[in-house]
Amino acid sequence: MSTPSEPKKSSKSAIIIGALSTLVIAQSAWIYFDYKKDVVVQEQKIQVEEDLASTMQKLNDISAELDQKIVEIEKLGGDISELQKAKAEIEKEMRRSTQRSAKAINELKAKVEGYEELLKIKDVEIEKLKEVNKELFTENRSLKTTQNKLSDSINQLSKNKDELATKVAIASQLKAENFAILAVNNKGKERESPFKNRQIEKLKVEFTLAENKVAPIEGKKIMIRVVDENNQVLFDVAKGSGTFMINSKEEFYTAQQEILFDNTRQRITFFYEKGSDYVPGTYTLEAYSDNYLMGTATFIVK
Repeated sequence: MSTPSEPKKSSKSAIIIGALSTLVIAQSAWIYFDYKKDVVVQEQKIQVEEDLASTMQKLNDISAELDQKIVEIEKLGGDISELQKAKAEIEKEMRRSTQRSAKAINELKAKVEGYEELLKIKDVEIEKLKEVNKELFTENRSLKTTQNKLSDSINQLSKNKDELATKVAIASQLKAENFAILAVNNKGKERESPFKNRQIEKLKVEFTLAENKVAPIEGKKIMIRVVDENNQVLFDVAKGSGTFMINSKEEFYTAQQEILFDNTRQRITFFYEKGSDYVPGTYTLEAYSDNYLMGTATFIVK
């Protein structure tokens, strides 16, 4: 048979058990919610890291694309300052710490969108620059063709001018004609070729300068060469002989005089005193003006 105190003990135990149960449940709930909180925080951290990694990869790709655009636009002659500025900003962002808040990452994403938009704008600009360069290439090629034609015309004109100058120079060369080669003895008597040595005190050479409507009236240096059968030129510096150039080669002349060519078919006369006997044979008389041959004649000494 129970006593009155037993119900009281039983009630007290139930209260204790209930309180303990409540405490256990509350503690379990706290542990659960704390765990869930850690899980959420960890998930958020992972998401932030993934967002940052993805955004940094985009920045790296944009940086590489900027390099290509800078090279291409510079080659096309466009302005690359804006691209260089964006490139510098990206490099600065990539050097910063990888620890960033979600807010900082969102700001970085906004910048990435801006850079992507800049690349799209530059794509359009590149196409326009290509068109402009294509037009310039066509114009330059046309201009070069015109320039080449003009250069060819100038060269042809220059060639024609040179040819005309050559023809004029040739046409203006004086011609010697009507040669007379006489032997003059010590009494002044003149004889025509052939001569004997005793008849030659002096050699008299005469010829006429033919009319030439192209040749200008000007001073001329006239030279004669007396050449023997052995192709030796009669030469004596004491008697007025000297040298001159023929076809870039220095040659001797026997005698020379300076005249004023007046285009009047003037008669030129030379007297040459050898001072010794002539070797018998046929001699050639050559008449020159400046550095070209005007005419020739021959005489014989017996």
